[in-house]
Amino acid sequence: MTYLTVILVYLFALIGVGVYKSTKVKTQSDFAVAGRKLTPWILVGTMLATWIGTGSILGNAGKTFETGLAALILPIGGTLGILILTRIAGRVRSFGKYTVPEILGARYGQSARLLSVIALVLAYLVIVSYQYNAGGAVIETVLRNPETGVSLINAQTATIIAAIFIIAYTMLAGLISVAYTDVANGIIMTVSLVIAFPILWIKAGGWTGMEASFLAMGKPQHMQFFGVYSGLDILNFCLPPFLLVLGDANMYQRFSAARDAKSATKATNFLVVAVLLIELLIIASAWVSSSLIPDAEVGKHVLIYAAHQFLPLALGAVMLTTIVGIIISTADSYLLVPATTLIRDVYLQYINPKANEKKIVLLSRLVVLGLGILAYLVSRGFSESAGFFEKALYAYTIYGAAITPALFAAFFWKGATKAGAIASIIAGTLTTLLWKAVGLPVSLTGSINEVLPAITVSVICLVVFSKVKLGVKS
Repeated sequence: MTYLTVILVYLFALIGVGVYKSTKVKTQSDFAVAGRKLTPWILVGTMLATWIGTGSILGNAGKTFETGLAALILPIGGTLGILILTRIAGRVRSFGKYTVPEILGARYGQSARLLSVIALVLAYLVIVSYQYNAGGAVIETVLRNPETGVSLINAQTATIIAAIFIIAYTMLAGLISVAYTDVANGIIMTVSLVIAFPILWIKAGGWTGMEASFLAMGKPQHMQFFGVYSGLDILNFCLPPFLLVLGDANMYQRFSAARDAKSATKATNFLVVAVLLIELLIIASAWVSSSLIPDAEVGKHVLIYAAHQFLPLALGAVMLTTIVGIIISTADSYLLVPATTLIRDVYLQYINPKANEKKIVLLSRLVVLGLGILAYLVSRGFSESAGFFEKALYAYTIYGAAITPALFAAFFWKGATKAGAIASIIAGTLTTLLWKAVGLPVSLTGSINEVLPAITVSVICLVVFSKVKLGVKS
């Protein structure tokens, strides 16, 4: 009951912040980019809490349960991507746009802008959908009877509760509320992981105890770093987050929310270190905890289970609350971005360019509601089809293969054309969707997942169609 009480207090505090901040939302700038007033430290907190979401807490942690120490390689893709972003953060802030499709539209024309909207909405709905599933997993665990192991509610009901809260919180005040609570989430997450890891290490009996436990489970390879993943595995696992973060509309929207270009650059420099530290702590904690968990079904939610079962009551409650906060933060961000995109890149562009600020804010909230419901429907389809790690890689690939090549070319390659960008966006999206849908046999594809063919086709189309200069009109 203590776990539930602490989480409820935290959730009510979030709602209170949201209600208070909602009174300060007067314009779309307030709702979408926090009035462009965020300082470097607020930016670090909100970008950290957005990036460290379910893909890390459940995806990377779940993969660690499957493969062991070798999973420490998983953060390399996202970290390298953020390192590259340090070179363009200030430039994005100076560009003065709210959304990634706006940037693409300014460079390549309206056709590229609209196609990027479609790719963005598809990918981000998938990402929001498994945040709901993750929130439901936490609720289900917290309400589990310690004696019988049976939860008071089922996974579907728990997911509905998580979805309702996430949608409501996002509708209240958009980025202006999320950004400030993210700072608290980031600090609490860092502190709780730093404290939790040595406790879990001692409980597992250190290196010797873990070695014996994994040997008894028939998993001696869980103590190995080298030789577990092939080179192709590393590409399959690390390339999708690398591509996502390079073009992630969440990051670009937060660059736009900075008070100036210098603040955006400074925040991103600090973010590289923060992300690497937290990602490694998450994987290390999951690795140590997995030596204490022989049950594969429980292992899918290894960090949630460890916080509930292996940590002291107070620390476990804080850890679970932090996990809830991070899930909510990530879901809110990935729900807010497509809503902002649809308003700015579709409604204001083609339907009602002269809409007043009050109407825009109202419609933004309604679009959040609509997208939130769609994401829940997607979560139903994904609930049994794949693990969190696989869902994350798929969503990252849809976006990264479709958007990132054309977006980076907009900043760094003057020779990129409208025809190249349009061909790249279409090819990246379709290759990802078709590769997954067709499900080619392993005898034909080997261990290649959709990311390698998708990004290869996308880049080739960008270069080839730019070179032939077909003169596609916007």
